[in-house]
Amino acid sequence: MSTVRIKVNGREVVRDVENRRLLVEVLREDLGLTGTHVGCDTSQCGCCTVMVDGRSVKSCTMLAVQADGCEIVTVEGLGTPENLHPIQQAFAQCHGLQCGFCTPGMIMTTASLLAETPRPTDAQIEHALEGNLCRCTGYVNIVESVRQAAAALDSAR
Repeated sequence: MSTVRIKVNGREVVRDVENRRLLVEVLREDLGLTGTHVGCDTSQCGCCTVMVDGRSVKSCTMLAVQADGCEIVTVEGLGTPENLHPIQQAFAQCHGLQCGFCTPGMIMTTASLLAETPRPTDAQIEHALEGNLCRCTGYVNIVESVRQAAAALDSAR
């Protein structure tokens, strides 16, 4: 067992965790942040993507003890149902989702991309989303969602 101190969605969290527990397990099971999905258990689908210290990370590939001292943002930390983040709003408006299972990971990957590259080209968007799989949409609306989110965030600056 190890004591892990992390900041999750702006809230300080201290937990004793088994050294073998994955970050995704702590987020979902201990903290109830079920927007972070477990899709494949092999780091292929990206449904578990969160931001760790401002960078997108597949939380099924990171041990919780590795996150000690880090700041983590999950999809729940971006906006609220009453006040969606511009990225969440863009995914809703552009219908960048169908079943919604991959959407939290897509949104968190988009947040990381737009933090690093505020005006991405389509090639940069496609490259950033390579690690996220969607079985429903065909990606056209997802790419459009990222474009719209980039424009909304750019105009807010």
